[in-house]
Amino acid sequence: MTVIGGGLAGSEAAWQAAERGIDVALYEMRPHKLTPAHTGGCLAELVCSNSLGSNLPDRAGGLLKAELRRLDSLLMRCADQSAVPAGGALAVDRERFACAATEAVEAHPRITVIREEVKELPGAPAVVASGPLTAPDLAAEIAALAGQDHLYFYDAIAPVVHAESIDMSVAFRASRYGRGEQDEGDYINCPLTEDEYNAFVDALLAAESIELRAFEREDPRFFEGCLPIEQMAARSKQSLAFGPMRPVGLDDPRTGRRPYAVVQLRQDNLAGTLYNLVGFQTNLKWGEQKRVLRMIPGLERAEFMRYGMMHRNTFINAPALLRPTLQFRMRDDLFFAGQVTGVEGYVGNIATGLLAGVNAANLLQGRPLWTLPETTMLGALCHYITHAAPKDFQPMKANFGLMPPLTPPVRKKRDRQAVYSRRALTDLEAFLSAPARFC
Repeated sequence: MTVIGGGLAGSEAAWQAAERGIDVALYEMRPHKLTPAHTGGCLAELVCSNSLGSNLPDRAGGLLKAELRRLDSLLMRCADQSAVPAGGALAVDRERFACAATEAVEAHPRITVIREEVKELPGAPAVVASGPLTAPDLAAEIAALAGQDHLYFYDAIAPVVHAESIDMSVAFRASRYGRGEQDEGDYINCPLTEDEYNAFVDALLAAESIELRAFEREDPRFFEGCLPIEQMAARSKQSLAFGPMRPVGLDDPRTGRRPYAVVQLRQDNLAGTLYNLVGFQTNLKWGEQKRVLRMIPGLERAEFMRYGMMHRNTFINAPALLRPTLQFRMRDDLFFAGQVTGVEGYVGNIATGLLAGVNAANLLQGRPLWTLPETTMLGALCHYITHAAPKDFQPMKANFGLMPPLTPPVRKKRDRQAVYSRRALTDLEAFLSAPARFC
């Protein structure tokens, strides 16, 4: 069996198939050929953020993580082992996480990691998990097989600063509503007054962005879940105040009051020396980033260890091409997984990799393929990407809106989410316990 791509989805797919007795050839072109976003050759490298989202059981992301833990996900184990403080979220030390994943996959006796670029789709069976930066030759192969042009949008990466360069006489530690493992809170918060916020937004709107290439200027489509801050600010002056700079659940200890706006920074490595600006994806020129972001109180002398950037993200029109098993509709032995399917978020990528790996192994062994219940978060996510209207398809991350409604309805949001989660885990357990599951 062949797996193309050593990112989150590909690494998980290879592991799951190998654990079920299948010999796997895992192809990864890095480090011989890097993408615009990756920096090295480790498998499962995280490029946009070090956060895997909420770890709370009554949140969509937390539920998906709980399902993956029950399904014995390799990468969830790696994430739990390399976690750094992040309040109610699961954030990891990037290097430790990628190293743990690489070591586990390379040490598996049934997995052979081949450091080569794949330019043609292989024969049966295969999992394509080539990711958002699929190389041109393979992308052309996928487009030809699909009989249509595949869609694209652009992901933006948030800047990272050195912790020692943050002015803690202005910034303060706290997690929203007091959530967090550390006594002082897991996030560093930079508060802004109304005047400071307005001045920041004005400067942001006047700053220069990196010029898009000709083909990008013709159709610069951005996914709503990862908009650059300058794109958000251009919609409305208050967009950021109600988005990544919302101050809810935070009080400035200097005033005892909620600030007008706040910029949160999240720990990016286990040593606690690096912090990323939460939700501050941007495509501004690097000099402009330094100038504008240093207008944020507490970041006047920020030392930028990585500037934000934007990169192309390729995905197929999954509703027209895939089944809920993640099989290609016109070829049963070809599976797709990860961001190339239109699934968003690190954990969604891991989850679809797990399902594709399990189903590829089941196909080879003559076992029933898994179509997970729609009442589970992974089942609902796969159902969405394979049943949405092809004409209007946009990438999607895990959320409770994808799940079948509750009967009877539950009025309060927090109670409703808790019921969704309990139902999902109960139904997943029943699915795995079925005699014909062969899991």
